[in-house]
This record gives sequence, C-alpha cells and structure tokens, in this order.
Amino acid sequence: MEPSSPLENQFLIALPQLDDPSFARSVTLICRHDADGAMGIVINRPSDYRFAEILSQLGIADPQGELSLREVLLGGPVHPERGFVLHLDDGRDFDSTLRVSERLKLTTSRDILEAMAQGTGPSRTLLALGCAGWGPGQLEGEISANSWLTVPADERVLFELPLEQRWNASAALIGVDLRLLTDYAGRA
Repeated sequence: MEPSSPLENQFLIALPQLDDPSFARSVTLICRHDADGAMGIVINRPSDYRFAEILSQLGIADPQGELSLREVLLGGPVHPERGFVLHLDDGRDFDSTLRVSERLKLTTSRDILEAMAQGTGPSRTLLALGCAGWGPGQLEGEISANSWLTVPADERVLFELPLEQRWNASAALIGVDLRLLTDYAGRA
C-alpha cells in the first residue's frame, strides 16, 4: 500500500535550529497528511506517566503486570488528554484505527488498551498522550524554512531504540549526523 502523501509514514526530524520547546530535538512520525494539514506522533519524548497509571485511570486491569512499567510518550501538544497507540498491523481491527502504512497503524480506542492488558494486543506498540498537528500548508512551510528533515519511518527506531537515541538514529538512516549541523540557519 502506497501512502496517500509523500509525508505519511515519514519521520519528521527537528533540525538543531528548531527551538520550539514542544519540538526541539524531536522525531515525529507523520501519520496523516492531506489538504487539511498533517498529524503525527512525537516518538522520542517521555511523559511523567507509566502505562499502569493510564490503565488505572481507565479502570482496565493489567493481570500480567507486564505493562505497568512501560513508558508513555508525550505525542505532541494537541489533545494531550487523549491516548494514541502506534502498533504493527496484526490483522485485527480495533474501533478507531488509522492505517499509516502497510505494516503500521494508529489506534485511539479503548479496545486496544484492553487487548494489550490481557496480553492479546499487537506484538509491537507505543503509547503516547497527545499528538502533533499542522494546518494546511503549515508543515510544508516549516520544511521549506529548514526546520525539519524528513526520512522514511523505520520500525527499529520506533520500537527498539531507547528514546534518547531516536533523534540521531533517525537522521542517520539517510547518512546525516545531526551533531555536525549548526543550530542556526541562513540563506545564501
């Protein structure tokens, strides 16, 4: 399945000169991009919550206790009260799911959390509170202004690397070493 936009299923990597506190040194997976704007999930910012707290607030038991210590991410400044689960497609449908790529989905419904707590959820998941959003043309303008680098999303970065390694590792996918870039931009 081809993405409907060249930016869908891409990592949006903040370049060093981007000093917005919500996005400095961030990596965002773009989940949707169309004429109405763009939406994504920041994948390298920890929140102050653990999975057990979220489940407890929703009245969902974690009988195996396997989820209790898992990190919950800050997915972005939009809808910070809402949970977003990025996960591999395991062939099941949940109540509210957006397909990001052939292998990756984003689900916002309670049923996926219940399945995860019961040990029957998707094999690879990432839970975030909030998302990132851009209005029509806004993201394209920010990319043109040298605020972001885009690279194809990588499951290893999403699900295996520690959060603090994801910024550099994402850029390294296309051979960019962010440590060598300056934190200011100019125009010739």
